[in-house]
Amino acid sequence: MSTIELHGVSRWFGNVVAVNDVTMSIGPGVTGLLGPNGAGKSTLLSMMGGFLPPSSGTVTIDGVPVWRNPELYSGIGLVPETEAMFDAMTAYEFVLANARLHRVDDPASATVAALEQVELIEARDRKVGTFSKGMKQRVKMATALVHKPKVLLLDEPFNGMDPRQRLHLLELLQRLGDEGHTVLFSSHILEEVEDVAGTIEVIVAGRQAASGDFRSIRRLMTERPHQYTVTSSDNRALAAAIIADGSADAVNLTSDVLSIQASDFGRFVHALPRIARDAGIALHDVTPADESLESVFAYLVAR
Repeated sequence: MSTIELHGVSRWFGNVVAVNDVTMSIGPGVTGLLGPNGAGKSTLLSMMGGFLPPSSGTVTIDGVPVWRNPELYSGIGLVPETEAMFDAMTAYEFVLANARLHRVDDPASATVAALEQVELIEARDRKVGTFSKGMKQRVKMATALVHKPKVLLLDEPFNGMDPRQRLHLLELLQRLGDEGHTVLFSSHILEEVEDVAGTIEVIVAGRQAASGDFRSIRRLMTERPHQYTVTSSDNRALAAAIIADGSADAVNLTSDVLSIQASDFGRFVHALPRIARDAGIALHDVTPADESLESVFAYLVAR
C-alpha cells in the first residue's frame, strides 16, 4: 500500500501558473481528480509520475520524493491522456515492450495477464493503429498494469469508451482499489467520479477547490447560488411577485430579460411556477445561466 503526498505544490511554465499551492494526501483505494478542462489535472499527474518537477513544494510517495527517483517508477503505472502509441505494433507487442522496459521476470506471461485484465486478449494480434479510441485506452491501461504497480495514475481514462468498456474499467478500478492499490484518475465529469471514487479532489484553475466524498462535493455544488434568466408575458410583474415571495436572493430586470439568483435551489424551482400562475403570468422561457462545470467549480474556489 502506498500514499502520495503533495505539500504546497506549485508548477509554472514561464508566466503561466498551472498548479498553485496544492496540498493533498492520496492513499490506497480509488480517488477521483475532478475539474474542468485546463484546470491543471494533467500537470499534477505528471508531477506525481515523475515527469515534471514541482516549481515549489514537494511530491512524495511513501515519504520519498518522486522527481528523479527511478527506483519509485517501477511501482507506478501511468495512463496518459495523449495517444503516444506505435500504431504498427500489435497490442501484444506494445504491452510486451513495456513489460521488458520494466524488466518484468516473465514478460510474456505478464503481457497476457495484463491483456486479459482489460479484455483485449482476443485482439492481441491486431495492430494498434486499427483500434478504436476506446480500445486504445484499454491498451494503455494494460501497459500501466503489466508490471503490477502499487500506484496507478490515470488521465481521463474513460475518454472514447463505449458503455460496456466503461463499465468494465469501472469494475477493474474498483477491484484494484479494494486490493489496496492507490488509484488516482482524472475526469471533468462528476458522474464518472461518483461511480467508483471513494474520495474526490476538486481542482480549478490550478487550485484545490474542495475535497471529500461524493455526497459532500455534490452538496457543495447543489447549495451554491443558482442563476436563471426568465422571459414571461410580464417580466415586471413577475419580478415584483418573486421579490414579494422571498424565494430568490436577487432579481434584476432589463428591458426583455429577468435575471434571478437563488441560493435555495429546491424552493425556487417549485415556487416559480406557482408565483407565475397566481399572478396570471405566462412563463415563456426559464434557462439556468450558470450550469457549466466551469461556473460550478468557480463557485467552489470562491467559497
